[in-house]
Amino acid sequence: MVHEWALAEALVEYLKNHMKSINGKYVEKLVVGLGKLQSIDREIFSFALTELLKQEGVVVNNIEFVDEDILFKCRRCGYTWRMNLDELDEWIKESIHFVPEAVHSFIKCPRCGSRDFEVVKGRGVRILEIVIK
Repeated sequence: MVHEWALAEALVEYLKNHMKSINGKYVEKLVVGLGKLQSIDREIFSFALTELLKQEGVVVNNIEFVDEDILFKCRRCGYTWRMNLDELDEWIKESIHFVPEAVHSFIKCPRCGSRDFEVVKGRGVRILEIVIK
């Protein structure tokens, strides 16, 4: 729960600074990607984001959340694959939730067995679209 609040706080700080830099008055639309790798609780994150936006006086008319599937690419053999978190034990998912880089300790390339891979998609929180007026 604390993790979701910290992520929401970082997003609000970014919005405040970005709006200030372009003299924006409010956010018309905000689309936020939630990477499935970190198992972010959408309900808690949404609540935290809404509360922090109110606290900071940042007006956002429309917020949408999009789940981003997990995509890995092996640096050794170039193989690209997707992963379903439901295949992992709960304690592994919890470890990855707080420290996404821990995924390298638990997952390896299905083709060559290497743990040297990159997370191409599905990590953390990112702004996919923003419309500021």
